[in-house]
Amino acid sequence: MGRQYTGSAGKITNCQIGVFATYVSARGHAFVDRALYLPKDWTSNRERLKQAHVPNDVVFATKPALASMMIERSIEAGVPFRWVAADSVYGVGDVERTLRRAGIGYVPGVKDNHWFGSWATNPLIAGEAKDIAPDLSEQDWHRLSAGHGTKSERLYDWAYLPLADLDAEEFDCPIAGPWTRGLLIRRNIADGDLACFTTWCPKGTTMRELVNVEGTRWRIEECFVTAKNEFGLDHNETRSWHGWHRHVSLVMLAYAIMASVRYQANSLKPKKTQRRTR
Repeated sequence: MGRQYTGSAGKITNCQIGVFATYVSARGHAFVDRALYLPKDWTSNRERLKQAHVPNDVVFATKPALASMMIERSIEAGVPFRWVAADSVYGVGDVERTLRRAGIGYVPGVKDNHWFGSWATNPLIAGEAKDIAPDLSEQDWHRLSAGHGTKSERLYDWAYLPLADLDAEEFDCPIAGPWTRGLLIRRNIADGDLACFTTWCPKGTTMRELVNVEGTRWRIEECFVTAKNEFGLDHNETRSWHGWHRHVSLVMLAYAIMASVRYQANSLKPKKTQRRTR
C-alpha cells in the first residue's frame, strides 16, 4: 500500500498496483499471470519489506520490467501467442526488446509525444506522433472495426505507416525474414481524438490484422471489469506479499473456471427435437 498513480482512479491515491497478463483468443480470455508493483520507497526500506513478508530477493522493478518477466514466463511455459497488445506504460523499452528477441509482434499504445522516424521511405517520416497525424491525407485513413462492443461494432478511422524493415538476424529473432516497425494511428469518428501505437510485425502484415490485435485490449478491460464485479478483485484489504498474491490468484482461478464453462456451454449444439408422427 502506498500513494501512487492509478489509472482506475485517475489520480494519486493510497492503493496497490498490479501488472497483469491476459490471454485472449477466439475461444475466450482470462488472466494468466500477475505481479505486484512495489514503489522505490518500499523496496528501499528493508524493514518495511520484512514486515510485509516480501521475499529477500525482491528488488525494485518498473512496470515494463515486470511485464517483460511475465512475457518470458509465458514463453517458457509454452503459452501459444503471436501478438501482444498493451497500454502506453508498456509501449517502449523493456517490453519491446523482449518481444523482438522472441519473434512476437506487438501493438502497444504510446503517448502522443512519442517520436517516430522512418528509414528509406518516400516521403521520409520524422516527428512526434501528434505532429505526424495532421499531415496525413484523407486517403491514408480507413474506417475499420476494432471488434464488437457492448452494443455494436467499435468503428474508428485508422492510418498505418510502415517506417522501417529489419532483418531478424539484426536482433536475434528466432523467426527468419524481414520485420516491419511502424506507427498505427486511431482516430475517433465523433470527436477526432487520436490514439497512437507502435507496431512490430512480420513484413506484409496488413493494417486489418494490426487493428484486430489492438482491438483485443477491449477483452482485457472486460477481464478487469468482470473480475472486480463478480469475483472481488478490488475487494482486497491484505497488507502482505503472500496475502495479495493469494487473493489475486484465487480471483484469476475463478475467472479461468468461468471462461472454461462459458466456452463449453457456447460450444454445445442444441439437441434436436423429434417430431411424433401419427
